[in-house]
Amino acid sequence: MPMIQTEALTKRYGSVTAVSELSVDVEPGVVGLIGANGAGKSTLIKMVLGLLPATSGRATVLGLDVATEGAAIRERVGYMPEHDCLPPDVSATELVVHMARMSGLPRAAARERTADTLRHVGLYEERYRSIGGYSTGMKQRVKLAQALVHDPQLVLLDEPTNGLDPAGRDDMLGLIRRIGTEFGISVLVASHLLGELERVCDHVVVIDAGQLLRSSSTADVTAASPLIAVEVTERTDDLAAALRQAGLGVATVGLLLEVDLRDDTTYDVVRDAVVRLGVGLVRMERRRHRMAEIFATPVGGEHVDAR
Repeated sequence: MPMIQTEALTKRYGSVTAVSELSVDVEPGVVGLIGANGAGKSTLIKMVLGLLPATSGRATVLGLDVATEGAAIRERVGYMPEHDCLPPDVSATELVVHMARMSGLPRAAARERTADTLRHVGLYEERYRSIGGYSTGMKQRVKLAQALVHDPQLVLLDEPTNGLDPAGRDDMLGLIRRIGTEFGISVLVASHLLGELERVCDHVVVIDAGQLLRSSSTADVTAASPLIAVEVTERTDDLAAALRQAGLGVATVGLLLEVDLRDDTTYDVVRDAVVRLGVGLVRMERRRHRMAEIFATPVGGEHVDAR
């Protein structure tokens, strides 16, 4: 059974349509919700949580109707909001215990679950410090912990890597992957950073201006293309000229050459040209489609970041 189902789901704010006739099934696993800022991702998440009424259409989460069973949905679903919403003068332990109690856990169970969850997200040693003294990365981990503490069936993560440096993003992505693989909790993670979702998601749902562009497995999106990516240590232009002279189509993309793959002999042609030029071959591999290619043109006037 899909974790989330929407049928012609629509949300309008006056003359602005944030989500438009959206029909999609979100299956169990780690699923990416991709779109530029303003594409309708946060609005969609709030609607499926029962926090924001739809203008028209319907949706279910875990088989529950969002219009009439919002409270039951929120008992079974964890939510990590995009914006900084943490009280600065309480500790991570106090906040997460409170959220666990709000979800119906008894006091002793709430404290035990809090300690375990803060350990999982890497905040166990800092759990009694006031949140106001935390770094951005630590605050994101607190938000993740409160979304997980009641052992939900599904967690909704809205831009979980916002404000993080590259190392912090890597750590957060690792945690998200573990939620799905080790904890067995399904995840819907919303982001405008395509490269991040490509690394952690089994499936992607792509929206543009509130409309569905694509829903497919990550493997399908990033399938092999009919191109070879070639990188050499020097004389890239000379190699490109030699390959064109051999009858191959070649495009230069940054430091790479993208060579049309006619058949398996193409690899031999590239290898021989590299040897004749006497340059070092860094890599030669079948190129895969990039998720950024979903958005060949700007989305809603804004490019989706391919990082």
